[in-house]
Amino acid sequence: MGKRLEGRVAVVTGAGRGIGRGVAMLMAEEGASVVVNDLGVAVDGTGVSASPAEEVVEEIKNAGGMAVANQDSVAEYESASKIIQTALDSFGRIDAVCHVAGILRDRMVFNMTEEEWDAVLQVHLSGAFNMVRAAVPHMINQSYGRIVLFSSGSGLGSSGQANYSAAKEGMVGFARSVARELAAYNIAINAVYPGGATRMTATVPDSTRQLRSQQQTAAAATATRQAPTMATQGAPIQGPEEARDPENNAPKAVYLCTEAGGAITGQVIGTSGWPMTLYSPRHVTKSIHKNGRWTLDALDELMPISLGAGLVNPVPPTPPRE
Repeated sequence: MGKRLEGRVAVVTGAGRGIGRGVAMLMAEEGASVVVNDLGVAVDGTGVSASPAEEVVEEIKNAGGMAVANQDSVAEYESASKIIQTALDSFGRIDAVCHVAGILRDRMVFNMTEEEWDAVLQVHLSGAFNMVRAAVPHMINQSYGRIVLFSSGSGLGSSGQANYSAAKEGMVGFARSVARELAAYNIAINAVYPGGATRMTATVPDSTRQLRSQQQTAAAATATRQAPTMATQGAPIQGPEEARDPENNAPKAVYLCTEAGGAITGQVIGTSGWPMTLYSPRHVTKSIHKNGRWTLDALDELMPISLGAGLVNPVPPTPPRE
C-alpha cells in the first residue's frame, strides 16, 4: 500500500462495522487521519453503544494510524456539524467525507408508518445533506475536497423498501446536483452502490429475497443492449463468499477520495463484489411527437406501438387479488 492520503483528514460515518469499517481502515492505511463516526445502533436505528467506533479506532492506532471516535448523529443538522468539528478540532482540517451510516425500517408501503418513512430518510438523505453542508465551507476555503455518498442499488426499486429506496436514489440526485456546484472548487462528489454480506443484508427474510430476485430478473430485460466495458485485474477468480466480503467496497470508495479520484465527479459507481461499475445517467430512450397538443384518442392509438412497445414493467402482470 502507498500513502495516497498522507496529510489528509477523513470522516467516515457508520464506520464501526461492515462497509464503513473497511473504508475507515483503508483510509488510515493510506495515511489519512480518520474520524470514525458510529452511534453503535441496531440495524433499525435503536440502541446506542460507543464500542464499535472505539474498537475501530483502537485497531487503526494499533496498526500505526491516527483516528478518533465520534458518536454524534448524522440525522440532525447540529449533531452532524459536531462530527465535522471533531475533525477540525482533532486534526485541523477536513478533506474527505464518506457517508456510510444507515438504518432499515423495511415494510410494504401499505403497512409503513410515517415514523418508519421519516426515520430512514432522516438518516440516509438528510444525513447526506447535513454532512455535506457542514464540510463544504471548509473544503471551499482550502480548494480541495472529496465526498462519497453510499447510496444503494435498491434505489432502482426494491419491494418492501419504499423509504430506503427513496432515500438512496435521492442521494444520487443530490450528488449529481452538488457536483455541478462544487467542481470549480476542486471538490468531487460521487454516489456509490455498495454491497456485501452485512448486518443489513442478514435481516432480509428468505421470502423477500426470492421476491426481489424475481423482480430483478424481470427488470433485467430492460437493461442496455450493449455489453458493459470491463477492465479486469490479473488475479484468480475467488469464491462467492469472498466476493460478498463488505471490505471489497473499500478500495473503490477510497480511490474516489484520492487526488487522482477527483477526476471523477457527479457519477454513480458500483463497488459491490469484484467489479467496479459506472452507471449511466437517465436519458431518453424513445419519443413521440406531434405539432400540437396530444389527445387521449391519439395516445390510445400510438402508445401501444411506440413508447409502450416491448416495455417490460418492474413486476410481471399478475391477476388482481380478491
